[in-house]
Amino acid sequence: MAYLSQTILFLGVAVIAVPLFRKLGLGAVLGYLIAGVIIGPFGLKLIDNVEQVLHVSELGVIMLLFVIGLELEPSRLWVLRRPVFGLGGAQVLLSGLLLGGIAVWQGLNWKSSLVIGLGLAMSSTAFVLQTLAERQELTARHGRDAFSILLFQDIAVIPLLALIPLLAPIRVGEGGLDLGDAARAIGTVLAVIGAGHYLLRPAFRYVARSGAKELFTAAALLVVIGNAVLLEWAGLSMSLGAFLAGVMLADSEYRHELEANIDPFKGLLLGLFFIAVGMSANLGIVISHPWQVLAITLGLMLVKALVLLILACVTGADRATAVKLGITLSQGGEFAFVLFSVAETSKIISTSVNDTMVVAVTLSMLIAPFLFIGYDRLVAPWLEHRKEREFDKIEDHGRPVIIAGFGRFGQIVARVLTSHHIPFTALDKSTQQVDFVRRFGNEIYYGDASRLELLEAAGTARARLFVLALDDVEASIKTAEMLRRHFPDVPVYARARNRYHAYKLMDAGVREIYRETFGSSLEMATDVLGGLGFESEKAKQVVQTFRDTDLALLDRQHAVYQDEHLLIQTAQQAQEELKHLFESDQHETADTQMHKQGTAAPTSLQ
Repeated sequence: MAYLSQTILFLGVAVIAVPLFRKLGLGAVLGYLIAGVIIGPFGLKLIDNVEQVLHVSELGVIMLLFVIGLELEPSRLWVLRRPVFGLGGAQVLLSGLLLGGIAVWQGLNWKSSLVIGLGLAMSSTAFVLQTLAERQELTARHGRDAFSILLFQDIAVIPLLALIPLLAPIRVGEGGLDLGDAARAIGTVLAVIGAGHYLLRPAFRYVARSGAKELFTAAALLVVIGNAVLLEWAGLSMSLGAFLAGVMLADSEYRHELEANIDPFKGLLLGLFFIAVGMSANLGIVISHPWQVLAITLGLMLVKALVLLILACVTGADRATAVKLGITLSQGGEFAFVLFSVAETSKIISTSVNDTMVVAVTLSMLIAPFLFIGYDRLVAPWLEHRKEREFDKIEDHGRPVIIAGFGRFGQIVARVLTSHHIPFTALDKSTQQVDFVRRFGNEIYYGDASRLELLEAAGTARARLFVLALDDVEASIKTAEMLRRHFPDVPVYARARNRYHAYKLMDAGVREIYRETFGSSLEMATDVLGGLGFESEKAKQVVQTFRDTDLALLDRQHAVYQDEHLLIQTAQQAQEELKHLFESDQHETADTQMHKQGTAAPTSLQ
């Protein structure tokens, strides 16, 4: 009953705290940590066996590293090798050396300083990726760099966990490195790699053929925990064993199913690990040495931010990107808790040092969300305020086609024209898109197609046609109106995001309108009918009938689209007409078959 009561308590605080902290924009990891502080020995004292909970919850870290191993496909790493191993390696190395050097300066030995420096160099993968996703900055320059650095940190944790036992003090009675232990460790690693390469896939195929999903989950847990225990027996880290198992299965056909089966266990146990870390956080240190804890917290964030700022500038980032990268990765991370916990168990760092570092990392994670708020409100207005980039000067080359909007839609049109050596002038008002496309050797001008002087400079009056492929609906409508007003003789072929966009383009006088998903949907519908047994010509005829009916409906609804009642009424009428049309066609087909065969034909499924 005691264990069940504790389980209910853990689940309860997680369900309450995590959604609350996510809603506040502080992240799930911080929610778990604060929940642990509240129920732990320095809070409400609802749990007292913290060490036991911490040992059980380490299974969550083991499973996390197994999933990381699953995601590290060699081909993916090769593509990202420069930002991951270059930028990521430099960040961990420089931050670790500086923070470790400060620890040595404070009187710690080199082994403790090395672990502390490298542990504090880590950032919170969970917090950073979630924050970037919420701010829609994962694809921005600092978001891509942050992801690369985090990926390297995830990889670097593995050798660091393997290194810690080797740094442990020599046991009494031993004069140096035990060659037998070393041979056992190396032999076990090689055995795990060999077994993973030759035995794991056949074993999972055998389990998969049984058809029992719960058995597949059991096999996945057996592989993770079994490898972890085996590596611990060899004197290495349990996490290393789980990671190796993941890497061995990274390019297997069972990768996604394994990840799906392990993920619930990983999430719950990892959450329990963070709760246990929060419970073990010694708040007495904050009370007794507040300035020391605050100095360590702000010091680690400042050092990491400066290192990232310098690295970003060296790699060619602008000031705003460099500052945002420094803020994004300035906090400590969850792997610091793991490294410090293992280091304390291995007697490399003392309990008091571990407690201080855990509190400092926790505080840095608590401060991090407020750095983003401070940047947005105080720093961004003056740092990102700069003179707007001037539009490119466009020379009129007399090209027959002008393409406004060079995104995913306009580029396809441009590629077809290029394949037939038809010259065109491409315009786009997104500086990021223009710079990105130019990297691939495409000629494109930065400019706003809704501005008359730019259209005139591009030679619109002499163009044979104008392709309006803008993604922004308002900009598209404004450009269409400009074209009809000043260049009425130039045919416009316009992209529409939806029916409403199409109606507005029709208001502007555009007749050649292409809804961006309409054509591909009809192609898919044709293939779906073919897959259901329709003859090819019949499937094409059915889809063509639907297409003609929908285009006619588009014209009819254009006259009433501002009246919702009439719009719904015309849609319902068109649906009935289409139904009767298909039924009539069906009866005609049946009559034709009866006439040919001279007998009654059964009703067709079609």
